[in-house]
Amino acid sequence: MKLVNVQEMKQLDQLATAEYAVPGILLMDNAAQAVADAVNDSLDELDGESVVVFCGGGNNGGDGFGAARWLQNYGARVRVFVVGKALDAVTGDAAAELAMLQKTDAKVEAVAGEDDWVVAELAAAKADILVDALAGTGFHGELGGDLLRACRLMNDSEKYIVAVDVPTGVNADNGAVAENAVRADKTVTMALLKTGLLLYPGREYCGDIELADIGMPAKMVEECASKKYRLTDDIVRELLPLRKADAHKGDAGRAVICAGSPGFTGAAALSSYAAVKAGAGLVALYTPLSSRDVLAGKLTEVMVHGLLERMPGILGGGATGDVVKNANAADVLAIGPGLGTSESTQQVVRDILLQVQVPVVIDADALTALQGHTEILTQMQAAKVMTPHPGEMARLIGKEISEINADRINIAAQYAQEWNAVLVLKGAPTVIACPDGTVYVNSTGSSALSTGGSGDVLTGIIAGLAAQEITLQEAAVCGVYLHGKAADISGIDIGLAAGELAQFLPEARHEVLKGN
Repeated sequence: MKLVNVQEMKQLDQLATAEYAVPGILLMDNAAQAVADAVNDSLDELDGESVVVFCGGGNNGGDGFGAARWLQNYGARVRVFVVGKALDAVTGDAAAELAMLQKTDAKVEAVAGEDDWVVAELAAAKADILVDALAGTGFHGELGGDLLRACRLMNDSEKYIVAVDVPTGVNADNGAVAENAVRADKTVTMALLKTGLLLYPGREYCGDIELADIGMPAKMVEECASKKYRLTDDIVRELLPLRKADAHKGDAGRAVICAGSPGFTGAAALSSYAAVKAGAGLVALYTPLSSRDVLAGKLTEVMVHGLLERMPGILGGGATGDVVKNANAADVLAIGPGLGTSESTQQVVRDILLQVQVPVVIDADALTALQGHTEILTQMQAAKVMTPHPGEMARLIGKEISEINADRINIAAQYAQEWNAVLVLKGAPTVIACPDGTVYVNSTGSSALSTGGSGDVLTGIIAGLAAQEITLQEAAVCGVYLHGKAADISGIDIGLAAGELAQFLPEARHEVLKGN
C-alpha cells in the first residue's frame, strides 16, 4: 500500500484535474460522502441523531460542508460551525460545497464572537457525534487562536470524533502533534495513507483509520512518484522464500552468527534460535571461546564454535580470519548481538566487515564498532542490513534521539542511500529504508515487543530468511513484518519474553502465506 507525504498528495490532486480531467469538486464530494458514511457506520444508522461539524475555510472544510449535506440525506440533524473565516470568505471548491449545503435546511454558522463560542459548545455537548474538518493535511506547527479553541472544545466534549483526512493538530508528514490536537476516534483519510498517520505520536490521535476511495484514477495513483509503502501481508507474501517438497537442510541455506560474550550469552542464543525458526537449514554460532560451553548447552539445534580471545570475552585478531572464512562459505553473516564493546573486539568487528563477502546483518555491538568509522560501510564488499534502534542511530550520525524520532522516514532514507545499506530503523513503527530510495513502514507488532532481546530475535530472523535464496532487502522487509506478526499472534500484550517470540514465527509465516 503506497504512502504519501503532503506535497506528493497535492501533486496528485493537481494531476487528477490537469491531466486526467477529474474535477476537484468531484473528488471533494466523494471525500465528503466517505466521511458521511463513516459517521453513519459509527452510529450504526442515522435516524435523527445530532451531528456537529466543525469546518475550516479550506479544502478540509469543504469536505466537511459536503459531509454535512450527505449526512442530512442520511437522516441526521446537522449543525455546522465555520471557524476562523467568514462564510463569504470561503473560496474555491469549498465555497461550492458550502453553497450547496446552504440550499438545505442545515444550520451553518460562523464562529466569530464569544456568544458564538457558547452556542458551539452547547451544540457539541448535545451532539451524538462530532466531525473535525478544520485543517487536514495543511496543518503544521502549533495550534493557536480560533483553531486551538475549536480543538479544545471538541476534546473537552468527550464525544465520539470523526476526523477528516488528518486530525487537526497532527502533522501529516511526520506524526508530530501540537498541544491540544484533536483526539479522534476515527480518521477518514483520502485516496492514499499519509505518512504522519502511521508515525507516533500522531498515530495515537487518529483512532481507527479508514482509507477512502475518492475516485482518483488508479493508473495515476500507481504511477505516483512516492516510493514509500505500508507493509502488508500482500507485499510480504510475494517475497517470502518457499521450499520444495524434496528439499534438504543444505537447500534451506546456511547462516553464520557472530555474537555473545560472558554475561551476554542470551543475545547470541536468541538470534541463533530465531534464525532456525525463520527457516535456515543450518545455523552456526561463532562466539568467544569462554562463552562456547554455555551456549552449546543452550542451543541444541545450532553448531557452536569458540573464537580466539585475548582474554575472556575479548576477541583477538585471530578471530577475524575464522569468522570470515566460515561466513564466506555460508549464505549470510549476522554480527553484533552481545559480542562486547572492548576496543579489541570492536577492531575485530571492523576487520570482519571489511573482509566478508556474503550478505551481512549488522546489529547491536557491531553498530557500536562503527561509531566514528562509518566510512567502512561504503568500503565494504558485502551487501548489508543495519538494524539500529533510535539511540544507536543517533550515535552513528551525531544527532539526538529526539531528532531521529521526529523525522524517522527521511533520516532512514537518507542514510540508506549514503551508506548503500538496507537500514532497519527500529521503533514504533519500524521503518525499512533501501538504497534505491524505497521505504517501507511496518504495520505489525505492538508495545509487547518492548522487551530485552526482541532486537536480537529480529537479527536472527533476517539472517535466517536471507540464507534462503532471497535478497537481503527482501529478508529485511519480511523479517520485520514477521517479527511483529509473531507478537500479534501471541495475543500477549505485556509479558511477551523475547525467547517466546520466536516460537510464533512458523505460525506467523503460515498466516501470511495463506492470506490471513
